[in-house]
Amino acid sequence: MYTESMKESIKKLEATRPERTKQEIPLLSAEERQKLLEEFHPDFKKGSMRALQVGPSKGEKTPHEFADLFEAYSLIDPEKYDLSQIDYETDVLVIGGGGAGASASILAQEAGARVLLVSKLRLGDANTNMAQGGIQGADKPNDSPVQHYLDVIGGGRLFNIPELVRALVIDAPEILSWLEQLGVMYDKEPDGTMITIHGGGTSRKRMHSARDYTGGEIMKTLRDEVNNRPIDVIEFSPMVELLIDGKKCTGAILYNLETKEYVNVRAKTTIIATGGSGRLHVQGFPTTNHYGATGDGPVIAYRAGCKIIFLDTIQYHPTGAAFPEQILGQLVTEKVRSLGAQLVNVEGNRFVYELETRDVEAAALIRECTKREKGVVTPSGMKGIWLDSPLIETLKGEGAIKKNLPAMYRQYERFNLDMSKEPILIYPTQHYQNGGLVINDRCETEIENLYVAGEASGGIHGRNRLMGNSLLDVVVFGRRAGRNAGEKAKSVTPGRLTLEHVKNYHRELKEAGIDPSRKAPVLLPDYRREEIRKKQAM
Repeated sequence: MYTESMKESIKKLEATRPERTKQEIPLLSAEERQKLLEEFHPDFKKGSMRALQVGPSKGEKTPHEFADLFEAYSLIDPEKYDLSQIDYETDVLVIGGGGAGASASILAQEAGARVLLVSKLRLGDANTNMAQGGIQGADKPNDSPVQHYLDVIGGGRLFNIPELVRALVIDAPEILSWLEQLGVMYDKEPDGTMITIHGGGTSRKRMHSARDYTGGEIMKTLRDEVNNRPIDVIEFSPMVELLIDGKKCTGAILYNLETKEYVNVRAKTTIIATGGSGRLHVQGFPTTNHYGATGDGPVIAYRAGCKIIFLDTIQYHPTGAAFPEQILGQLVTEKVRSLGAQLVNVEGNRFVYELETRDVEAAALIRECTKREKGVVTPSGMKGIWLDSPLIETLKGEGAIKKNLPAMYRQYERFNLDMSKEPILIYPTQHYQNGGLVINDRCETEIENLYVAGEASGGIHGRNRLMGNSLLDVVVFGRRAGRNAGEKAKSVTPGRLTLEHVKNYHRELKEAGIDPSRKAPVLLPDYRREEIRKKQAM
């Protein structure tokens, strides 16, 4: 599978392996990390962002790909759209079928609310399902929520919102237990003790996993729980607009992807759990995200008056697949490095400690492939870095990869690559939206009766998220949003369905001279080539 030049590089990697197993590379100092980030992390690239011209966070910088969506007109004409017909009415409307949406639905239903969960694609088609490595939680005698808190704050470069981090780490042990009671099967020792490992930037081993399909295990369990409860579910129906009465949310407009019809939903409370935005491909990076991850929630809620925070920072996972090209950008879990695999350049040498935080790790890889020109060149001309996966077998014993990384092993086996015997090639890939909509620890927004949970929110992870805290985040804040929205719905009188906020936003866009042909949300990415799009538009 590998080219001759790649095989020559692998020989150098194998030759240095005995010496590298004894090599110790220290963590970078705070000054060294900052310098590395400013020189090589994509967030710092000049010309990659611009200040927003309109909206509640006017003046805030975001990548152009986000700005193009925030500075865009609605898919519907608010002057002509008919709101006289209510197609569905519910107590709690949950928008999003991933881990946060499913958790929110379960807790809202437990609070006694009628719940309608709507999903852009199928229930469970979400980044939660694709998460591999694990979920953090301080449940060992040598650990504590305080220690977890300090790690999260440090990983976020001290920018995190403290009350949100406090909620994350304090709920974590309970979340682990709740998921297990629902049916999640964690990795355990023969005596039943939870197996925990390190992630990048962590001071304690608190990563709990289900092999390398932890997100799939959690999502499957939550999906089954939703299906086993009296929770109504509508699939293939993304949100295209919120409905606002004064400063209160009263529901949403959906778009049925199958019938091509708009659907009006009136709700006492609404929860946005629409996930991330990897399919925007910021700066042209490939992504680990699922097909529907186009940042809809923040775009629509911003138009309604919700502020955003930290959307000028994107997490590029250090280890996305760089070869073979058929799986370009696909996640290679951090667990591979946690188990001992080393990052090695074309000459067979290490250049960074493998468990630095993800932002630092990604910047170091980009530096190695660009300024230092020590990347491994693929047949398409892309450059990548070796992840010395066979070293795991050396350190942990024969069969360690099949036991701990069965999904990853099969992923490469499909291309006749045996990662227990040959290294794999990786390069940073767009992975996580560090920022999002502003919330408090009850998941409330500036708009009454509107809640946000999961990757659509911002502030929990500051400017960089640590491994295993996203799966924790979606369940912690999904549950909080569901519980609070369910309780609030008991005292809410259904409001009017209006689009006055969209009319006002359109006026603001017009005054700013924004091209009226620019529409948002995008709902699904368009991967047709430019010439095909032009031909089909004729």
